[in-house]
Parts: sequence; structure tokens; C-alpha cells
Amino acid sequence: MSDPYERSAEYLDIMIADAWQPLAPALADVLTGAEAKTGAVVDLGAGSGRGVRVIHDALPRTPILAVEPSVAMRAVLLARVHDDPELRRRVTVIAGDCADFDWPDGVRAVVALNMLGHLPPAQRRALWAHAARHLAPGGVLVVNIAPPFEPTAVERVRMAHVAVGQLEYEGWASARPSGADEITWHMEYRTLRRGRPLTQASVEYRWWVAPEETLAAEAAGAGLSFRPTGAPDVGLRVLTRIGGNDLSTS
Repeated sequence: MSDPYERSAEYLDIMIADAWQPLAPALADVLTGAEAKTGAVVDLGAGSGRGVRVIHDALPRTPILAVEPSVAMRAVLLARVHDDPELRRRVTVIAGDCADFDWPDGVRAVVALNMLGHLPPAQRRALWAHAARHLAPGGVLVVNIAPPFEPTAVERVRMAHVAVGQLEYEGWASARPSGADEITWHMEYRTLRRGRPLTQASVEYRWWVAPEETLAAEAAGAGLSFRPTGAPDVGLRVLTRIGGNDLSTS
């Protein structure tokens, strides 16, 4: 399978930094509020490791399994982990995805942010089932959702613009419907000096969409509740075992 991030990995970490400003404290609140107090935390689709840092700071001494299928993104992730002695002691970087990852039992939390759309419906349902099977009592699965929730066109928009040294980096995004329950994102990235492009890269990838009620029904079929938490614009959803130890939402 081709790596959709092979040509864009150099841009992504700096371009998602602003999005993590509200996301990081919201995720930390969920993790510290969970009933489960032991077991590892699994970060699925760990990307460049920004979520790993949040998990590390929120849950001291907890082992973290950072699962990332992209070789390019994993290089950034591993460098971030290796550069910090405490992360290096606690974080294990695993090449894989939620389908081929060897899930441990008694997981304290599963973090799956910015990655649900990468999963076709069957794999998404498998994620719910894996979590229901392997979460410790009181454990949580944390996901986030964002529009579009149905196949629709997204007009081209600049999603990020960052200055580093003498250069500027920007990213643009657009999407088109490409199936009954999917869209195709078209991403463009550019490096500029004083407004003049120096290098650029573009990539397309499939993204499966579903309304929230569909996700909640799938989760319920696996024995999980599906509830919002935190500020609405962050889009966090917490899944816990139905009838098990639960998490209070804000």
C-alpha cells in the first residue's frame, strides 16, 4: 500500500501545531478523568507524536504504545521520542495500524485522533470491537470527528501558514465526493521565500465519512457508548463499555 504521507510528512507536524492548542488540554482532561488507573495507553495513528507528548504529560509513568503505519511520519515520531529521555523510557513506537496491531489486554486508554476517516466502514467497526475487547474496566477510547459527515465537495482553502527561519510553509486542502460514503482529499504544500514558491508537493487520499448517529450505532453494536466531551468545536468523543465503569463528560 502506498504511503499517503510520503510527500507531505515534512510539512505536517508544523501545520497541525495550531490545531493541537485546544485539542491537547481537552485530551488531557479525558485521560486524567478516566476510571481506569493502570494499563498502557495506545495511540493509534500517532503521526508525528504530538498526542504522545500530551499522553506522557497527562499520565506520568504510564507506558505508551505509539502505533503509526506511515514510514515517513514514523521517522518524525521516533525522532521526537528519542530526543526526550523520559519519552524514550516510556514510549514504544510500533510500525502498524489498528488492523494488524497486536492489542494488549487491560488497556487504560486508546487515543485515535485525526484518523477515523482513514478507516473503511469495516475497519472502523473492527476498531470499536477491538477497543471493547481490550479496554480495562473504566478504560476509554478517544476519537475526534469533524465535517464533512457525508460525501460533499470542500472548496479549496488554506489550512495553515507557518514561518520558520527565512522560509514560509503553507498547506491547502480541497475535497470531492468519490463514493457513497467517502471523499477524496487533495492536499497541496508549498515552501516559499518572500512569497515566491521554492518547492511544492501534492497528495490525494481517500477519507471515509459518516454522520455521528452512524458512528454511535456502530459503537453500540460493539458494546460501547459514544458521547461528546469538552468544547463542541474540538469534536472529541469518548467511548466506554456500556454497563461498565464510565467516564463523566463535561
